[in-house]
Amino acid sequence: MPFNGREKPDNGITVPSPGFPTTRMRRNRRTDWSRRLVSENRVTVDDLIWPVFVHAGDTPRIPVDTMPGVVRHSVAALVDAAKEARDLGIPLIGVFPYVDGGLKDPEGSYAVKPGNVICQAVDAVKTAVPDIGVMCDAALDPFTSHGHDGLLEDGEIVNDATVEVLVRQSLIQAAAGCDVISPSDMMDGRVGAIRAALDSAGYDHVQIMSYAAKYASGFYAPFREAVGSAATLGTASKSSYQMDSANTDEALREIALDIAEGADMVMVKPGMPYLDIVYRVKSTFGVPTFAYQVSGEYSMIKAAAERGWIDGDRAMMESLLAFKRAGADGVLTYFAVEAAKRLREAG
Repeated sequence: MPFNGREKPDNGITVPSPGFPTTRMRRNRRTDWSRRLVSENRVTVDDLIWPVFVHAGDTPRIPVDTMPGVVRHSVAALVDAAKEARDLGIPLIGVFPYVDGGLKDPEGSYAVKPGNVICQAVDAVKTAVPDIGVMCDAALDPFTSHGHDGLLEDGEIVNDATVEVLVRQSLIQAAAGCDVISPSDMMDGRVGAIRAALDSAGYDHVQIMSYAAKYASGFYAPFREAVGSAATLGTASKSSYQMDSANTDEALREIALDIAEGADMVMVKPGMPYLDIVYRVKSTFGVPTFAYQVSGEYSMIKAAAERGWIDGDRAMMESLLAFKRAGADGVLTYFAVEAAKRLREAG
């Protein structure tokens, strides 16, 4: 039977909505040109942020076993990778360190040492490839001997003392040439403290993309292997500072606080399991909103594709489109280079 529903356009006038056979939704889907013409969302290279790993050794590229196709770059190799990203049109790379165990301590002191591997990498990239953006995490988990994002006292993560270290970390990263500081620690008040410190030190141009809604998730395991924090963290939980996966309203409170403290952009992490959060954040605040397609998401797609269970390229692009459909302005994804190449080939 024909559908006899009614639609109300934006002008408030109620008009009849003719049903089948007058309305045939498949007409617009019949040809490629028509599908392209009415497409509501698109992924472009401008939507991509590429997370990359750097280590302090001379080996150019060390594969990350839990992330097929992903490597830890030496500083020199990272420069080459940044050039490739720039040539593909990727606007921003996010640099994450692999830190040898001998450099780790309970305070994460290597994180605030000028000339550490992150500072070396940022300086090298910005010198060789000045027209690509570089983002750095403000967090301690790659640097601490216990694998947590903050300082521990009597078994508890201490907030304010951690924030003081994050401020110092952010300042040395800015001094190295970092364009975007991205606090991923989920300590209360850290965005405001970092913003004030950057402005006072003359780095008022440095942007902040906060991990504003970062959940205590089971999807991070491959990343922790990549940065070397898995062994140090062990079975310990980050639930006292990262968000409960059951909560959505709490995410909006976190976003509102970070915006008020000076965040220029906000991020939801993980990505696809939290598309509802992306949608609510963008709909509520209308600020630049990003999602992190985290290591577990990436590795699941890659592993299934390697086994022939799914079409990897198709799943990759479909997953990225999901973020755009939810309202994300861009995506941090380990697929960035692959996706950029595919987009270029598609013209």
